[in-house]
Amino acid sequence: MPTEDAWWNVGSPRYVKVRKLPFIPTEGELDQLIAACGPKTATFLQLLKETGIRAGEAIMLKWTDVDFTNRTVRITPEKGSEPRVFKLSNKLMEMLLNVRERSRSNRVFCKNLHTIQRLFWRTRKRLAEKLKNTRFLQIHLHTFRHWKATMEYAKTKDILHVMRLLGHKRIQNTLIYTQLIDFREEEYVSKVARTVEEACKLVEEGFEYVCDFEGVKIFRKRK
Repeated sequence: MPTEDAWWNVGSPRYVKVRKLPFIPTEGELDQLIAACGPKTATFLQLLKETGIRAGEAIMLKWTDVDFTNRTVRITPEKGSEPRVFKLSNKLMEMLLNVRERSRSNRVFCKNLHTIQRLFWRTRKRLAEKLKNTRFLQIHLHTFRHWKATMEYAKTKDILHVMRLLGHKRIQNTLIYTQLIDFREEEYVSKVARTVEEACKLVEEGFEYVCDFEGVKIFRKRK
């Protein structure tokens, strides 16, 4: 005889999470947003834009993670990602130097991410109203990561490069960025490799690796 709990479970609705493609703003929109922020928030956003790191990774940065001599930053990963080191632009290094001159903490930014989020949301809303561009309201801190990954894939067509840049451990998490680029004007020849020998031969012929699918490796080359 079914229990009361069993009856309840039968009648409960089942929800399926639908994954949407992320919104990708223009670089000009990101730059306008950065320019409208105060020095520390602007530096935070510029770092997200140049590196594609998560906001949670950026907020954990300490001054010992920044190498001003070699212009690099060392990222401590979160969410099980891989550690990374990024080369920074002269512009960002100058912004970091200005922040450091006013800093009394061993942290680059404040301890509380919500503080930066509130300042960001306030600036975003003000800019959207001033420029009459509601697209700004679709930009979140994580949007900078999506933008960087999308631009890197557009530039390199190398999904493994993007995977390493983002610190992903599974390529499935990176493949979404291949759907955000319009390749209608580009045509490819695709081939699969089932062995190491076949993969090596395709690489020698100029094919680039795309992903693993159902036990085989997929390669492609422009026509």
